[in-house]
Order: sequence, then C-alpha cells, then structure tokens
Amino acid sequence: MTPYRTIAKTAIAEYTDRRSRFIGEIRSVKTEEEAAAFLEEIRHIHWDARHHVRAFILREGNVRRFSDDGEPQGTAGAPVLDVLQKQQLCDAAIVVTRYFGGILLGGGGLVRAYGHTAALAVQAAGIVEMRPTFVEEIVCSYTQYGWLSALIEGNGGTVLDTVYTDTVTVRFSLSIEQQGFFEKQLTERSAGSLTPHIVEERYTPVPVTV
Repeated sequence: MTPYRTIAKTAIAEYTDRRSRFIGEIRSVKTEEEAAAFLEEIRHIHWDARHHVRAFILREGNVRRFSDDGEPQGTAGAPVLDVLQKQQLCDAAIVVTRYFGGILLGGGGLVRAYGHTAALAVQAAGIVEMRPTFVEEIVCSYTQYGWLSALIEGNGGTVLDTVYTDTVTVRFSLSIEQQGFFEKQLTERSAGSLTPHIVEERYTPVPVTV
C-alpha cells in the first residue's frame, strides 16, 4: 500500500468568460466505466450544451484520458487533465460543460477558461492524501490505559473504540510508517507486557491544503 492523493468530495464550480458559461463537475471514479457513466450523466443533465470536455486519472494502471469534445485540439481536455496532474490526483474525473456565449475565445482563451474551471472544481472538492493505516487492538490494564491512549495520540494515531471489562481493549488506527517507532515505545513503556494486534490495513484520508 502506497499513499496517493484524491478528491475529498464531489463538487461543482462555474466560470463565465465573454458570455460563455463553463460548468466544472468533479467526482471520484475508480474505473473507466465509472468515468464513462459520469460523462453520460452530465450529458443528460446539460443536454443543450455544445461541449462536454472531460479528463480523468485512475490509480489502477495509471490510466490518463481526456477529450476535447469538439473544441480545437489541445485547447480543452489537455488543460483539464493538466490540473489533475499538477495536483497529483488520481481516481478522479472532471467534466467541464460549455454553453457557448456567441463570442469566440480563441485557442489561448479556451485553454485558460477550461483550466481555470477545472481548478475551481478541484478547489471546491478539496484534496485528501490517502495514507496506509493499520487498525490495531491492544488489551491492557486500567493502570496502563491512561498512558497508552496518550502514546497512541502522540504517534499520530486515533483511538477508534474502547471496551471496558476486567481489562481495557483499545482499538486504534496508526499510520504504517509510524508502526515501528510506536512498537518500540510501547515495548519500553510496558516492559514488553503489551503487544498490538493488527486487525486490518486500510487507507485513511488526511486533508491537504489546495
């Protein structure tokens, strides 16, 4: 498992340039089929628009696709894809719909308009870094629980659940890269009496400033 960046949520942004209206919509997708379905959904919603420019990047296979959808070659899809690439995003698709306003924007104007609309959509969606994380459990005494929870949080972990019986069972998440350092501290503090049990591996989203 390796870290990757993607969008935090589905979002929509709009931009107007010389009466042409650009609507950028961004969504999480994991397959080409999902990206195609997203495009068809937008085409259905904005059936009366002239262009539906798209771009997407998939983590699986490092797939990168874009389409100018009738705009001059290189003026639409490529700038939208470039926004995704510059932000190092994957498993994300953007469709920018254009309602023509009657005034030609020229090649440079189209590049700026499509790129800017895509950037606004990314900003509205937000970015998260998906970090590999262990979900773990430790069974400890009530005396140990106080310093154990502090040790978990001090290593950037998050306590997910605590069950109190004759002992205390703590379930928590911790980044994989922090695991070795945490286990060393745990062994030293507990004199080897506590051992974490890994329940599962998963990705945890961490917000990234756009």
